[in-house]
Amino acid sequence: MDSVISQTDPKYLDNLIAYNRYLLQRNSLLKQAGRSNHGTPIDSHLMEVLDEQLSVLAQQIFEKRTRFIEQFVPEFERHFRFLSGEAESVNLQYNSQLQDMDMGVLLVSSADKDRLLERTCCGVHKDDLVFTIHEQMPLKKFGSQGQQKSFVIAMKLAQYTFLHQMKGYKPLLLLDDIFDKLDQGRVHKLMEMVSRAEFGQLFITDTDATRINRIFDDIRVEVRYFSISQGRVSHVNDIQHHHE
Repeated sequence: MDSVISQTDPKYLDNLIAYNRYLLQRNSLLKQAGRSNHGTPIDSHLMEVLDEQLSVLAQQIFEKRTRFIEQFVPEFERHFRFLSGEAESVNLQYNSQLQDMDMGVLLVSSADKDRLLERTCCGVHKDDLVFTIHEQMPLKKFGSQGQQKSFVIAMKLAQYTFLHQMKGYKPLLLLDDIFDKLDQGRVHKLMEMVSRAEFGQLFITDTDATRINRIFDDIRVEVRYFSISQGRVSHVNDIQHHHE
């Protein structure tokens, strides 16, 4: 999530770097106070400055992530539904402590715990993404290998769509070793999708030359094959499939 947002918003990346820098300083301050043999109290003025900086940055990061998820999830769900033939429903949920409480309030309420554990226990660095399938069932526990693979592919395709919308041009798309653990139906759906006009240049890698040739036999698009052996790349052939 941070990587995709940062590619479209340099200010977000600056805020993220600054937040992590202040977080490191705050944790260092907590550790110094906790490990002092003389019970040295925490520099309250410095802690106040760090808390203020973290609060401002955390709010900006949280708001940007929230807006991103609102735009990203519908595209992700659309891609997954297509891959599964509308047979499965999934969800990607963004969880943050800032959804219920302001960062400044969180830091105050967590002060004793932070001193005890010698680290900052609240903030956007604790944010999480929850992946579920079939009415909020954890994907990792209840999803098959094919469903999990489809989930990952749908996320990559949604990232592509988001970057395309924000940048105004089609990024290159790399799908590395994607056919393993996907049934034939999902493979066909995926190739049908990425062959559409909304996608630009696409690189696909696979270890089975026969399989990759068979997959593209039914897709009427321009395909160029390359073989990589012992670190050397050789051009196999150009096969053009045109609509009759």
